[in-house]
Parts: sequence; C-alpha cells; structure tokens
Amino acid sequence: MEGDPTLRLRIFDLNCWAIRYLSKRRQERVRLIGDMLRRDGFDLVLLQEVWSEQDYSDLKGKLGGCYPFSHYFHSGVIGSGLCVFSRFPILDTLLYQYSLNGYPYMLQHGDWFCGKSVGLIVTKISGIIFNVYVTHLHAEYCREKDVYLPHRLVQAWELAQFIRHTSKAADVVLLGGDLNMHPEDVGVRLLRGWTGLRDAFAEAMRFEGCEDGCTLIPNNCFTVKTELLPFPLGIRIDYILYKATSSVTVKCEELKTTTGTAPGMDIPFSDHEAVMATLRIQRQGQAAGDNLGTAEPTLVDVVTEARTEVVVGLHAAQRQRYSTGRMAVLALLLLLLQAAAALGTLAGLAAGQPFPKLSFSLLAFLAIGVLLLATILHLFHTMEVKMLQGTEEQMRIALWALQERP
Repeated sequence: MEGDPTLRLRIFDLNCWAIRYLSKRRQERVRLIGDMLRRDGFDLVLLQEVWSEQDYSDLKGKLGGCYPFSHYFHSGVIGSGLCVFSRFPILDTLLYQYSLNGYPYMLQHGDWFCGKSVGLIVTKISGIIFNVYVTHLHAEYCREKDVYLPHRLVQAWELAQFIRHTSKAADVVLLGGDLNMHPEDVGVRLLRGWTGLRDAFAEAMRFEGCEDGCTLIPNNCFTVKTELLPFPLGIRIDYILYKATSSVTVKCEELKTTTGTAPGMDIPFSDHEAVMATLRIQRQGQAAGDNLGTAEPTLVDVVTEARTEVVVGLHAAQRQRYSTGRMAVLALLLLLLQAAAALGTLAGLAAGQPFPKLSFSLLAFLAIGVLLLATILHLFHTMEVKMLQGTEEQMRIALWALQERP
C-alpha cells in the first residue's frame, strides 16, 4: 500500500440496537453482525448501541483475526454504546461526553443514562493520518413536538466544535453514527456547514440499498411502525461523513445499505440498516484546506436558526427551573408549618386535644419527599440553563466572527 498513490477504504457503520436483556433476539443478532463483518472484511467498523460490554467482548473475540485493533468507549451509567474495530493500529483515542442529553426522569426514553458521546480514534494508513469519529445523538421520539431538539442541537454544535478543534493534524476526517436527524434538519446542516464534512450518500458515485438511503424503514420487523407513518419510505438518520484537510482528496466510490433481513435469516441485523461506504483517497500536490466558510451567508443563516432553537429551549428550561424552585419553596413552607404545629403541641397550646401522629407523620414524609425531588430537579434544570446559555453565547460569538469576515 505504501507505493500505491490510491487508497481504498471500506467503512461499515451500524446502530446495533443491542440493549442488554431488552432488545429482541440480541445474542442472535450480535452473532449475525459478527459473521457478516468477518466475511466482508471492512477496514473500519463503527458501531453504536453496544451497551453490553459482554457483547463487545464477544464481537472482539469473534473478529480478532480480521480486526486486530478495537476500542470501546466507556461513558454514562450504562455506557456510551460506541465502539470501533479496525484493521489498522489505533494510535490514540479520546471521548467527549455531551453536556446535555435529555432528562433523568424520562425513564421511558433513557437517553440520559447512556452518556451520549463522541468517540475519536486516530490511525495512520499508508502514511495518511485519519481522525475517525463515532457518535450517537439524542433520539427524536416525536417530530411534531420535539422537546429534545435544543439538547440535540447542543450535541450537534459540540460535535462540530470537537471535530474542528481535534482534527487540525489529520489528513482525513471520518464521522459515522446515528445522528437521529433527517438530512435537511438544522442540526445536520449546522454540523456539515461548521466542519465542512461531506455526506457520503450525496457524494457517492454508485449507490445500492434502500430508497433515498433510508436507514430506518417501515418493513423492518423491529421498527416502531407508528413513528414512521408520515414517512412511507422511511427516514435517513445514520450517516458516514468525511472530508480531507490536507494534501489529500477523498471521494466516495460506492455507498450501500442493508435492505432488511440478514441473508438466509428471518430477522435483520438491527432496527437500523447498516451504512457501508467505499472511499478513494489520493494524495495531491495542493492542500485542500479546511473549507469552513465556503458558503458563509448560508452558514450564517444555519447558525442563526440553530441559535433560535437553543434560545427556545433555554426559555423552556428557565420555566422548568422556576416551577421546580417554587415547588421546593412550598414544600419547605409546609414543613415549617408542621414544625410550628408540633412545637405548639409540645408547648401545651393544644392541650386536651389528641395529636394526629399518623397523619402528621405521613404529611411530613410527603413534604420531605417533594422538597428533595423538587430541589434535585431545580438543580438539574439550573445546570441545563447554564449549558444552554453557554451554547447560545458560543453561537453568538461564531455569528459575529462569520459576519465580520471580509
């Protein structure tokens, strides 16, 4: 490979939907994924939702001969779910956990417990330095009333900033993962505009797979059909993005997606379709450079739109902080009234009247519970407000910098 000016790199990306003990036919699907990866011989494999480290260990054992280098990114309560398998040595790794990631009391969604993050590995192939990023952003759940949109935009902004500030020494930047956003959503436009990343699906010379490159399709037996009713063909939320940042060119020769059930089986690999890209990488005499700002007027509009949504989320978080603070104050006042009543009884002010100990105790426990819960939620929403304020300030500065450029 050292003497070949052209390098072809095959990349595999999949949201595995491998929640331990809960996802359907998990062990069978993990085995199918391992068999396919060993058979098809990709250069880089980027996986999400591998929550179980045992599943990662099983895959590592199965794939060790084909992918001698791998890394699992630890984060959150149950793990980031992110891991990478590589045919080439991993020279360095880094993990960044997003500052906002949903709400701990939304147990039915559970994103907060996952510690959603972006993982980075650095590898060198034929003298070319690659920064390879894998990520999984907060899920949407309801497109009509997307309460998580501000959090997902904060994640998209932090992802873009992380890539920009860590990829300066790289020749090629690759990003794969489940962004949980449609291609024209403001978060994807912000990410691509701010980093200069190109969409492998849009750039591919050849494509084979689901129509429009969709990765969440209605005929997958594991998908929630009601969520896809507005989208009869499905949606595209899993991506492989790339760019060259030095004297290297990158082109997507071919992009494929899986199309349902695994070969010879009655189940698919996951509730998401896998994305597979073949990239052609060549050296060139002139540096490509960082193409941030090639369409600055459009980028200004995108950042402005994203900032507006973040401000909307900020106002909602401030209302939540106020409501929980008021609830905590009311619970504290109730406790003080009970304490005053108890002191009055002890002082003999209510002599001759029986003291309702059971009712008093139950009410006191209720007030203490409400006080503790409201205080915790108030602190959480205070941190949420601070994070949203910080992101809004960063976006304001970025807008000023874009507008001041000659």
